[in-house]
Amino acid sequence: MPTPAEPARLREPAPSDGTGQPPEPDLRHHGDAEVRGTKGGSTDLTDLAVNVRAHTPPDWLKARIAASLDGLAAYPDGRAARRAVAVRHGLPVERVLLTSGAAEAFVLIARAVPARRPVVVHPQFTEPEAALRDAGHDVTRVLLGERDGFRVDPAAVPEDADLVVVGNPTNPTSVLHPAEALARLARPGRTLVVDEAFMDAVPGERASLAGRTDLPGLVVLRSLTKTWGLAGLRIGYVLAAPGTVAALERAQPLWPVSSPALAAAEACCAPAALAEAAAAAEETAGDRAHLLARLDGFPEVRAVRPAEGPFVLIRLPGAAEVRAGLRARGFAARRGDTFPGLGRDWLRLAVRDRATTDRFVAALADVLAEQGPAT
Repeated sequence: MPTPAEPARLREPAPSDGTGQPPEPDLRHHGDAEVRGTKGGSTDLTDLAVNVRAHTPPDWLKARIAASLDGLAAYPDGRAARRAVAVRHGLPVERVLLTSGAAEAFVLIARAVPARRPVVVHPQFTEPEAALRDAGHDVTRVLLGERDGFRVDPAAVPEDADLVVVGNPTNPTSVLHPAEALARLARPGRTLVVDEAFMDAVPGERASLAGRTDLPGLVVLRSLTKTWGLAGLRIGYVLAAPGTVAALERAQPLWPVSSPALAAAEACCAPAALAEAAAAAEETAGDRAHLLARLDGFPEVRAVRPAEGPFVLIRLPGAAEVRAGLRARGFAARRGDTFPGLGRDWLRLAVRDRATTDRFVAALADVLAEQGPAT
C-alpha cells in the first residue's frame, strides 16, 4: 500500500478470493443515498449526510425561480446570469461558463481537456475521478494522510502531471488548503482544477483562487447548490481562461442550463444574496464549533481539525455499525469508506443548528453505550 504522500495507481476492484486486499471504493456513492429509504422513497431521517444548507432555498429565491416559469416557452438565455457571475468575481464574461451543477464541469473537463497523466488528490469528492475514468483516462491518485492533517503537499504531485484536481475546502475532510500551496501546483502545460464548491461557506472565502487570472492553466469550479439549497435545480459554473471556457462549452449540449437555474444564478450573485451567504458562513462556523466541542466529549471519536467547511470528518472504531445505529435512531450520516484514502472507520457529518447537534450527540452516546468499549 502507498504511504499517504505517495501517488497510487488506480486499482481495479479487489477479487473476493481471500487475498485481504480492500475493495475499490464506490466512486458513485453520494450522500443522498444515505437519506433515501431502502426502496428509494423518502424517510424521516435527520439529514447529516448531505452537505446542503438546511432550510433552503430561502423564500425570496424560490420566488425568483417561480417567476421564471412564465418564460419556459422560450429557450434559455444565459447571458444575464453569465454577466452576474463575472461581476461577482471581477472577471470578464469570457472567463465564465455556466453548468448544470459543478458535477457537469467534471465531465466536461474529462472529455475536453487533453491529459496524458491526470492526477486526483484524495480523499475528495469522487466525481472527478469517476468522470475521468468514464472518459478513458488512466488516473493517478495522490493520497493525503491523517498524520499530516490531510493537507496537500505540492511536492507529492508528480512533476509530469498535466491535469491535477483538488478540492478546497476539501470534501470530505473539511480541510482548507492555503491559496499559496495550491498556486504552487500551477504551471505551464498543466491544467489545475480547484473545486471550490464549498468556498462560499468559508467566512471571507479566504484561500479562494476564483478571481485569479495570473496562474497558468487554472480552472476553478463553483456550485450554487450547497449554500442555497438548489441540488435539485442543478446550477454551477466554471472560471477559467477564455480558451479553456470555449473548449468546455463546445463539449456541452445545447441549452445545458435551464431558465429557472439561470434565474437562480443571477439572483445568488446579487449583493444582497452575497451578504446573506456571508452571514450564513459565519453562522455555520459557530455551529461547527459547537459540533466539534460536543464530539470532544467522546474519547473514541477523533475529528479532523481544523475544519473549515459545512461538514466535519470523524474517525471512530466500528463506524459502519455506529452509522447503522444512528440511522435506527433517526439520523443519516455519510459513510467514509467510499472515499479513496479513507476506510470503514470514517464518517462525515454535515453541520446543522445547535439543537439538532445536541439531539445527534444524545443519539451517538446511546449508540456507543449500546456497543460497549471498542476492542
